[in-house]
Amino acid sequence: MQVESGERNGRRREIGPLTGPSAPDETIAVRRDGVVVGRCSCWWRHTPRHAGARTGFIGHYTANDAVAGTKLLSDACDILARAGCEIAIGPIDGSTWHRYRFIVDRGAEPTFFLEPDSPAEWPGHWTALGFSPLATYTSALTERLDLEPVAIPRAMRRLAAAGISIRSLDVSRIDDELRRLFGLSKRSFRRNFLYSPIGVDEFHQQYAALMPAVRPELVLLAERADNLVGFVLAVPDVLQCRRTGSTDTVVVKTIAVHPNVAGAGLAGALVARVHRRAYELGYSRAIHALMHDSNASRRISDRFARPFRRYALFAKALEPAALHRGRGGTV
Repeated sequence: MQVESGERNGRRREIGPLTGPSAPDETIAVRRDGVVVGRCSCWWRHTPRHAGARTGFIGHYTANDAVAGTKLLSDACDILARAGCEIAIGPIDGSTWHRYRFIVDRGAEPTFFLEPDSPAEWPGHWTALGFSPLATYTSALTERLDLEPVAIPRAMRRLAAAGISIRSLDVSRIDDELRRLFGLSKRSFRRNFLYSPIGVDEFHQQYAALMPAVRPELVLLAERADNLVGFVLAVPDVLQCRRTGSTDTVVVKTIAVHPNVAGAGLAGALVARVHRRAYELGYSRAIHALMHDSNASRRISDRFARPFRRYALFAKALEPAALHRGRGGTV
């Protein structure tokens, strides 16, 4: 079932399906003169702990103005506190496998494919209620896909000597390829910030939906014998194509490396190889998308690209016994 969408300054915010493995534990709305002016969802049953504290997530956030946002977030915090949560975190649509974060420093570049976007005033709704940044993220841009750091050729030789080869995605057996990507993603990402697992069916559904935008040459798999030990997934910037009729940009969405080969230079080599492949296909720019500022991916990106956009995930400590204000209502 699709619930109502918010619209603000021409931006449409789809808040998505409310059934299936990532269904929220509760969805609330506020109304003005009988019209919904704000809506969000809450999760608490299967959220990961943070610094030992029980977390609750707020996502599917949409608010027409600050008054609606304040009411909505107050109600959401009360619901999470009554459920036993010690900290509210958002915006996050159930897990980090789904849409999360706000843009907090937009820069001059237009929105790119797969980037979460929202009205500029929404982060202020959260900070006005006492939320503050819990984690920060960056997207970066390079316009020299024909160049690579001097360390990359040495890394490629080491990887070849270790029996690691790199090939493109084989779409003729896409189901098997996606199962292998899922297995490596679970191993590679399980220590990531606020990570929670999803099932293979949900992973397959997410990536199968992305396949119409994918060029197989831009999805590279690193293998040792028959084992997948790394991959990088890049896609053309579909939004740029919709705006202008063509695209010169690829979005590097995901990089994963098996823990057993971490530190061998594979991640950097995959980035360099996908840059070169994009250059050979006629692209001239690459966006390294949505990197946690403390992750290895950000350090690798800094060798190639310059930051142009910043994001934040917000959090607020909850009172042990919040006063009941009711669920939803009017403003």
